[in-house]
Amino acid sequence: MLTTHPFDDDKLHEECGVFGVWGADAASAIAALGLHALQHRGQEAAGITSWDGHQFHTHRAMGHVAGNFDRDDIIRGLPGKVAIGHVRYSTTGETALRNVQPLFAELSSGGFAVAHNGNISNAMKLRRDLVRRGSIFQSTSDTETIIHLVATSSYRTLLDRFIDALKQIEGAYSLICLTSEGMIVCRDPLGIRPLVMGRLGDSYIFASETVGLDVVGASYIRSVEPGELIIVSDKGLRSHRPFAPVRPRPCIFEHVYFSRPDSIVDGSSVYSVRKRIGAELAIEDPIDADLVIPVPDSGTPAAIGYAQQSGIPFELGIIRSHYVGRTFIQPGDQVRHLGVKLKHNANRALIQGKRVVLIDDSIVRGTTSLKIVQMVRDAGAEEIHMRIASPPTRHSCYYGVDTPERAKLLAAQMSVAEMRDYIKVDSLAFLSIEGLYRALGEDAREEAHPQYCDACFTGSYPTHLTDQEDLAPADQLSMLAERIA
Repeated sequence: MLTTHPFDDDKLHEECGVFGVWGADAASAIAALGLHALQHRGQEAAGITSWDGHQFHTHRAMGHVAGNFDRDDIIRGLPGKVAIGHVRYSTTGETALRNVQPLFAELSSGGFAVAHNGNISNAMKLRRDLVRRGSIFQSTSDTETIIHLVATSSYRTLLDRFIDALKQIEGAYSLICLTSEGMIVCRDPLGIRPLVMGRLGDSYIFASETVGLDVVGASYIRSVEPGELIIVSDKGLRSHRPFAPVRPRPCIFEHVYFSRPDSIVDGSSVYSVRKRIGAELAIEDPIDADLVIPVPDSGTPAAIGYAQQSGIPFELGIIRSHYVGRTFIQPGDQVRHLGVKLKHNANRALIQGKRVVLIDDSIVRGTTSLKIVQMVRDAGAEEIHMRIASPPTRHSCYYGVDTPERAKLLAAQMSVAEMRDYIKVDSLAFLSIEGLYRALGEDAREEAHPQYCDACFTGSYPTHLTDQEDLAPADQLSMLAERIA
């Protein structure tokens, strides 16, 4: 049967990525390039919608950008100087073509396409209310709720109807919408999910990360501010602030794992932050060892920082194959066991007889760590000390990250000592939440008003979780309420 590779199963999946182009020749081709750079944020599906000044054109497909948008006939079928695109990893809704974005609908004001990175935490309640009022949904995605809220709003102008819709939703969203009147770009008031703006000649470019600008040769202007709504049209660019100002809480895990190391997120170099994370980890949890080895690729920058701070040599003790897809054939238990080496293999000549420090970005279920440790042990390591470049992941995310339910998070069920014994290492340590904040340039985490959304580590959720409250047993509601900051 076909199954997801076991090393991918034990990671928090990277939500989605969005990209927009306004006023460029071959806008859909530029969007396709931008989506290539954002592919790490979602590998299940991709889509592009363009506007040629008269009508909308959409192509959506399951799978990667490559193979779906590198054909001339596909790009020719998406004409116009305006386009928006999306790469998807499902956090709500089934994996099916009907959920692939951009979603499109014909409203009374004309065509409306939307690409969304994030998660609406009251989508189920809103959906039930809309269905009672007569709305007919075509997908199971939370994003479609936005379209129906816009369509049913009693306000007159499209902009006012859109703002009315946003004021009814909870959770995280970075949105790029395409209409016949212009492009609408916005970020939720807390700025949980990232979004940046750039210029390519006379064109405007929007992307989830700055690498999306880099790949198309656009210059970075700035981040879209939390709570900011930008309209781009033939009249130029206008910025609106339709929400009451609140203190931002951008996602801290963008710096730990989700964003590409070569991105700039909210003004900070992701690569530099990850190196500082490794240095903080070395200060907090030093160990006498011979080698610092990253679990590739996400553990590499932190491992460099750990090695530089500790003085222990950095080496590539685990080699990753970049030619293995996300799925592979597993016809039986024996091949399934051997399959773990398809993507990673221990560098035996380097490791044998050595005391090694393994650096990884996180532990989710623990299955990856268990297999990696066993592989390094089989390669002859004398001691294995694992250091994790983030605090223990003890809580689920409801803001656009595909997190296992809490019962499947290893750190929610075990102490650090129990986790050490479970994954069979000589020692195990996690970065403290204070160390993570220091790596981000903060003197300390402000307990009453945290500077980031760190709910996956602390349980301090920055918004209401209406749908979760509706689903939670009565004895869990008070616990959930306490975790909502």
